[in-house]
Amino acid sequence: MASINVSYLNPRTVTLIGIPGLEHVQFLIGFPFFAVCLVALLGNILLLIIIPAERILHQPMYIFLAVLAATDIGLCAAIAPKMLAIFWFRSCSMTFDACLAQLFFIHALQCMESGILLAMAFDCYIAICDPLRHASILTPSILLRLIVVVAIRATVLVGLLPILIKRLHAFHSVHIAHSYCKHMAVVKLAVEDIQVNKACGLFVGFSILGFDMILILVSYILIIQAVFRLHWKEAQLKAFNTCTAHIFVFLEFYILAFFSFCSHRFGHVAPSTHILLSTIYLLVPPALNPVVYGIKNKVIRNRVAQIFLLNYGSQ
Repeated sequence: MASINVSYLNPRTVTLIGIPGLEHVQFLIGFPFFAVCLVALLGNILLLIIIPAERILHQPMYIFLAVLAATDIGLCAAIAPKMLAIFWFRSCSMTFDACLAQLFFIHALQCMESGILLAMAFDCYIAICDPLRHASILTPSILLRLIVVVAIRATVLVGLLPILIKRLHAFHSVHIAHSYCKHMAVVKLAVEDIQVNKACGLFVGFSILGFDMILILVSYILIIQAVFRLHWKEAQLKAFNTCTAHIFVFLEFYILAFFSFCSHRFGHVAPSTHILLSTIYLLVPPALNPVVYGIKNKVIRNRVAQIFLLNYGSQ
């Protein structure tokens, strides 16, 4: 213990490097990420305005979509301000407790998004495989319970991560090679035994992302089987049209999620590539989700057009 620099015992601040190896172009990299965040915020805010206002959208899928939009806004708010401050103003310092708070909110919102995607897959499954009982199964009280369970699951399981990090006292560095505080990026700085932290991170990742992904895959396999059993091509096309947005969002979320999750633990990916992809994985889905669902729904498209036309006409 005597060989450890005392400044790294119970550190009060940490320094986020940003993207190692690309520090000279981080200023420029910030602009596309800023554009993605703007699209995400605008799109999800529009969804939160339109869905409560339109009675025809007061259905389980769109209620889940509104919760997903609120989650995505929170995710952008948790990541973007500090990340852009690092890229544009070299404001890299952050208190250790603020770092743990950011870590909690990012991972909790990420896990909540996964849970909402699972709930949407369940809604799609009921709508196609048992349409006559859809309204009786997914009642308002059941919807509320599902959302509360998703939120509690994410809060409790992810809450273990910063608690376990707080038990660590000695760190070989306070420089985090990332653009935001990520669990493994912080844990790897410790000089103490981190096996419990690693095991807990794996448990949280696979018990939420892995569990949700398996159930969503099973749901879509059953949905596809049910669609092919339909006798009319028009009914098949309508059913596939209902699922295409869900499938696209599911694929882009989980493929990037598991690449980011596994490469940080098991892979030999260049740090700059890993950080860029893990940031893209967190910020691109919030930007794509409202676009994908907005394009698929005529009511949302028309309301967006009306909002912009009214604003344009008033100028």
